[in-house]
Amino acid sequence: MWIERIEASKHKRGRILVFLEDGTLLKITEQELLDFGLRAGDCLDEETLRRLKAAAGVSDVKAAAADLIGRRAMSRASLEKKLREKGASGDEARYAAEWLEAIGAIDDAAYAAALVRHYAGRGYGPARIREKLYEKGVPRELWEEAMEEAPGDEAQIEAFLTSRLRGRVPDEKEKKRLVDALLRRGYPWGEVKSVMGRLTQTDFED
Repeated sequence: MWIERIEASKHKRGRILVFLEDGTLLKITEQELLDFGLRAGDCLDEETLRRLKAAAGVSDVKAAAADLIGRRAMSRASLEKKLREKGASGDEARYAAEWLEAIGAIDDAAYAAALVRHYAGRGYGPARIREKLYEKGVPRELWEEAMEEAPGDEAQIEAFLTSRLRGRVPDEKEKKRLVDALLRRGYPWGEVKSVMGRLTQTDFED
């Protein structure tokens, strides 16, 4: 297959357009242009053309991966999933994620710690925070170390109740509403009951 001409893309920096004699347009990067030593008039055999297309595909996926990570932090698993949704093969997505991990652009442990701080700051308890770690694709083996970033449950529960009670002793209906809210936030029942009892100077029945 002959290369008719090679042009730099006018719309995307670093993109090289390779026009083949049969009308095929290959979109490659400057790296493939150098690696394969391409010039107008060159004849590409089937094997070279196959390798060129594969290399260009990997470069496209790496660029897409870098763009995704540049927009917002995410776990490696989430990144690979999004790349596959965009049409990358499993191998391409894995290679791109490994590349970003190698250069430090992806760090699941640091991401997990940041998630814990974020959701703890929003008043979430340990159960809800673990749900978020699961949703975001953080490996389970990183959860416990990351959870060390969260404040103590009792302090969080007390802050929540203090901000709402403002020194008042709630009636049973309000106590139940506050407890239900804390349980939905992911705090353990035993600690919720203990702090509620201490702050209101009342017993709270199971």
